[in-house]
Amino acid sequence: MGKASGRSVEADGELAQTSRFELSYIPVPEQLAHHVTTFYYFRCEEAELNEIQPAAVGQLALFPRGEGEIIFRDGTSDRSHEVNLLSPVSVAANFVVDGPFHAIGAALTPLGWAELTGLHAGEHANRLYAAADYLGEDIGRLGAELCAAYRDGTMEVEACVEALGQCIASLLRPLSDEHRKLISLTADWLSGDFNPEIDELFAASRYSRRQVQRLVDQYFGLPPTALRRKYRALRAAAMFAQPDLPPETEAMVRESFYDQPHLIREIRLFAGRTPARLSDDPDSYLHEMLDLRNLRELR
Repeated sequence: MGKASGRSVEADGELAQTSRFELSYIPVPEQLAHHVTTFYYFRCEEAELNEIQPAAVGQLALFPRGEGEIIFRDGTSDRSHEVNLLSPVSVAANFVVDGPFHAIGAALTPLGWAELTGLHAGEHANRLYAAADYLGEDIGRLGAELCAAYRDGTMEVEACVEALGQCIASLLRPLSDEHRKLISLTADWLSGDFNPEIDELFAASRYSRRQVQRLVDQYFGLPPTALRRKYRALRAAAMFAQPDLPPETEAMVRESFYDQPHLIREIRLFAGRTPARLSDDPDSYLHEMLDLRNLRELR
C-alpha cells in the first residue's frame, strides 16, 4: 500500500461527539507493556458512524457489533470483520460503520506488530485484514467466541480484554536483540525532539544508512523521513486540539514547519482535519484519538 504523500483524506460532515459514544482505555499488563500501547473499548449506539482514523499504529480489534468499511487515502477500501487486524495507517483515513458499533481492541507498538504478525509494516500498511488470515484460525475462533459472549452478556469487557491479551502473548515470536534495539532506538529518536534530525538516527545505529531506512520501514511502516513527518504532524495536531495551548508552545509548533500552508497541509494529511477544524470539534472522536496519551509508543 502507499506511503505518505501530499494527498489527504478529510471528512466533510459532522464528527461523532463524546455525548454519542463511550471510549475507555484499559491498563496493559506489565508482560505486554512493550507490545501494546493500550487496550480500549469503544461503544456508539448510532445507526451510522462516519469518522476519521488519524495515522496510527497497528491494531488487533474485535467488532462484536457493527460492520463497516475503511477508505484509505489512495481510494482503496477494506470491509471490516468480526476479528480485525488493522495494519499501521500511514495517513488519515475515513471509516463508515453501520451501527450500533462496539469495538474491543489492542493498539500495538511497532515491536508488538512485528512480534505478533511477522508482517512487513511498510508493505502491509493501510489495510484492514481478517485477523485469522494472518494470525491463524485459533484467533479467529477465539475472537468469535469472545464476541458472542460479549453480545449475550456472559463476558464483560475486562474479561474479553484479558483473553485477548493472553492470546497476543501466546502468539509473540521474538525478534533478534539487534532488531529490538533498533526499534527502541527509533522510538527514542522520535520522542527526543519535535522535529528530530535524521542524521542523529543514522549515527546512533550500528547499521548502514540503507539498512536503517529498510528496517525502520519494515517495523514502523514508513522510512525515517516520512515517519518523522507523521509524528510531527500528529503531535502538532494533538497540541492544537488542546483548548488552552500556551502561546510559546504554539509558536514552537509553528516554527517546526516551513510555513503556515505547510503546517495546514501536513496536519490535514496525517490527522484528517486542518488545525482550525480540530478546534471546531473539541468533543469529537477524532479529538479523542489525537490526545497525546495515544502517542505512547513515543517513549
